[in-house]
Amino acid sequence: MNFDRNLLDIICCPLTRQPLRMMTASRLAKLNKLIQEEKIKDRSEDIVDVVLEQVLVTEDGRLAYPMVDGIPVLLEERCIALAQFDRV
Repeated sequence: MNFDRNLLDIICCPLTRQPLRMMTASRLAKLNKLIQEEKIKDRSEDIVDVVLEQVLVTEDGRLAYPMVDGIPVLLEERCIALAQFDRV
């Protein structure tokens, strides 16, 4: 299922209220590599164990939200702090 990019004009991060954008392919590949290595946790401290096809990122690049079947999962507990990239 494809995400309607027009929705990016009206949705925002529920935590920071920043606009969201699609994660770049290279960044998504790095994130998925770390997910496969079980090095990424969501905000509820659960290890993310599903490779992601699409991800939305806050404007400042600090938080990411997975998309499932083209639908953004904008829940705080499912949010991924991207500072984890720097620690691995």
